[in-house]
Amino acid sequence: MREVIQIETDKQNGLYDITEEVRHIVKNSKVPEGVVNIYVQGATAGIMIQESWDQSVQNDVVNLLKKLIPAGVWEHDMQDNNGDAHLKAGLVGPGETVPLINGEMGLSTWQNIFLCEFDGPRTKRTIVVTVIKDS
Repeated sequence: MREVIQIETDKQNGLYDITEEVRHIVKNSKVPEGVVNIYVQGATAGIMIQESWDQSVQNDVVNLLKKLIPAGVWEHDMQDNNGDAHLKAGLVGPGETVPLINGEMGLSTWQNIFLCEFDGPRTKRTIVVTVIKDS
């Protein structure tokens, strides 16, 4: 089963919690055991599983990546001034896979699924959610 989530982002760099949207898709799939894959389309965004207790960890992720990969110093910036966004997305990666256990995602208490925006704001980010049943 495959469904698409589309969200709008309002920051150049930010994490957006999409856990409930993915949980809804998993529930509707009625798949008891298997995996769910969450994949963002685009070369300047990523998917990350991270703590969701408060905004501090999400802010720390954004600030760490800004320090590791600063804006405005990359060869690709001569094309469209977003070289850092491509590098951040490559480091984080475009997707995550989560096991399904008794029809629910096998996330721990503090884990949530985040879209990582590195080249926003965007009117539309497309996330492909694929649920695969164990055979």
